[in-house]
Amino acid sequence: MNLSDARVMVVEDDPLMRTFTVNLLKRLGIVHLQESTDGTAGLKAASAFRPDVVLTDIHMKPMDGLEFVKRLNSSAGNHARVIFMSADSSRETLSAALPLGVVAYIVKPPRLVDLKQKIEAALAGA
Repeated sequence: MNLSDARVMVVEDDPLMRTFTVNLLKRLGIVHLQESTDGTAGLKAASAFRPDVVLTDIHMKPMDGLEFVKRLNSSAGNHARVIFMSADSSRETLSAALPLGVVAYIVKPPRLVDLKQKIEAALAGA
C-alpha cells in the first residue's frame, strides 16, 4: 500500500504535537487522516475511520495510550497497526508498551524520516 492510500489516525492530547505530526504526515503525502485528542475519542473515531496505522501517545487522560491500544486490539474488525509516539523512553514504559503488539515506538518529537520508515514498515506488515 502506498502512503497516499493509507488511512492514518493520530491520537495525541497535546494540540501542538498533534498539529506538528499531522503536518509531517501531509508532507509524506498521506491524505486520509483522522485526529483524536485522547484514547476515548480515538476509540470512537477508529470504529468509523478504520485506520491502517495509528500513531498514539502513551500519557493521555482520561484514557491513556496503553489502555487505548488494549481496547483497540479487542475491537471487532480492527486491523490497524499501532505505532507509539512518546517523549517517555523509560524501560518501564517500553516494557508496558511492547507486549501490546505495537509495531514501532518513536520518541517525540518525530522526525519526518522516522515517520516515513515506520509507517511504510507497518503498512508492509513488518
